Amino acid sequence: MGGVDVYLETGRLRLRRFTSADADLLVELDSDPEVMRFLTGQPTPRAEIERVVLPRILKLYDEHPQLGTFAAQQKSDGAFVGWFGLQPTKEPQTVDVGYRLNRVAWGKGFATEGTKALIDKAFGELGMERVVADTMAVNHRSRAVMRRSGLRFVRIVHEHFDDPLPGTEFGEVEYAVDRRTWEAGRRA
Repeated sequence: MGGVDVYLETGRLRLRRFTSADADLLVELDSDPEVMRFLTGQPTPRAEIERVVLPRILKLYDEHPQLGTFAAQQKSDGAFVGWFGLQPTKEPQTVDVGYRLNRVAWGKGFATEGTKALIDKAFGELGMERVVADTMAVNHRSRAVMRRSGLRFVRIVHEHFDDPLPGTEFGEVEYAVDRRTWEAGRRA
């Protein structure tokens, strides 16, 4: 298999598998405090990306060849805009969709475009029955992306964190869509 391992393409984005050579992309993405605001609240150290984050991404490709975390590049110029993921969950035939984008890519509709494409792939190609997503309740931008992508609010979950981020007290929100709802939306 030569070249880039493309997972899917949208109108403006190409999603490909990460490789062991991509640590710099992840370090750059996770070094922006605004990008990390609703995640860990701080940059991810390079050593953690090289020893934990990237190996975990690569290992998942072996364990779940149809799923994983994928580097997103603009088709127009190849620029790295962040990642999108379709992750296994504890529930059979249920996957978790998510993304993390560079700040320069915010507000351009990439998050919705990539998320919708992953949802379509999960149902149309991978035969999944449910797609879920979650974020902090106070992360209104991500919640808007979830709604625009066809996901619907399910519930708020309150978890205990020893060192909570600002806004944690409002909980985590879960959004989801099932196959029947997705199919009805495609016929509408």
